[in-house]
Amino acid sequence: MKLHGLFAAAATLVIFAALPAKPVQAVPSFVALAVANPARPAEDRAQDVNRKPIQVLGYINIGAGDKVVDLMPGNGYYTRLFSKLVGPHGTVYALQPTEMDKVAPQRLKSLRSLTSAAAFPNVTVLPLQPIAALSLPQGLDMVWTSQNYHDLHDPFMGSPDVARINKAIYDALKPGGLYIVLDHAAAAGTGVSKTNDLHRIDPAAVKAEVTAAGFQFVSESDVLRNPADDHTLAIFNPAIKGKTDKFIYTFRKPVQ
Repeated sequence: MKLHGLFAAAATLVIFAALPAKPVQAVPSFVALAVANPARPAEDRAQDVNRKPIQVLGYINIGAGDKVVDLMPGNGYYTRLFSKLVGPHGTVYALQPTEMDKVAPQRLKSLRSLTSAAAFPNVTVLPLQPIAALSLPQGLDMVWTSQNYHDLHDPFMGSPDVARINKAIYDALKPGGLYIVLDHAAAAGTGVSKTNDLHRIDPAAVKAEVTAAGFQFVSESDVLRNPADDHTLAIFNPAIKGKTDKFIYTFRKPVQ
């Protein structure tokens, strides 16, 4: 009986040794090159440890030649990354609403100065426009918004009609085009009640609003989730700043 057990164990070891090792997900070379781009400013690189651009870009899968809108781009952190990904035959449009420019005008100035450099020739900074009258280029492959969707519900933005904004995005995308929302998560069940004080939004509220515009929910990524964040602090609180629990949702305009 003991010999039989030894033979069985040995056979099991042989079988497992013959099995192929679980493949390790490789980082696409174009993603690594975008992150390593020497033209990216030091302020962008300092944020990489928290923003995890390799994982995020690997998830959203922007391709060469794509037409992408970076909606409410801040200082252009993702704008510059997208520029490298879409390549010389693609275009990245950075669109800052008038309302955001009023409260943080330095962001658009920074974006314009950096993207006007020879390193980012495929970036177009669109003219300022009221968010309530959002007008986008047509035939887009992707509309991206990062850490700002919740602001659409806030008084400083004029509390615009979010349904109209999502419909404008839907209409600007080509069939099969993607709408990706990255934002700070609020506690489940809070809806949009924490957008102004904590600058967070319940992911379920985003899903409900965007799908109501006709989008299909495709997938979500947990690369920026943080279970240690209990969703009670404002995102600017030093105890959680840069490390909030964030969700990334991908929606698709149906192919008709």
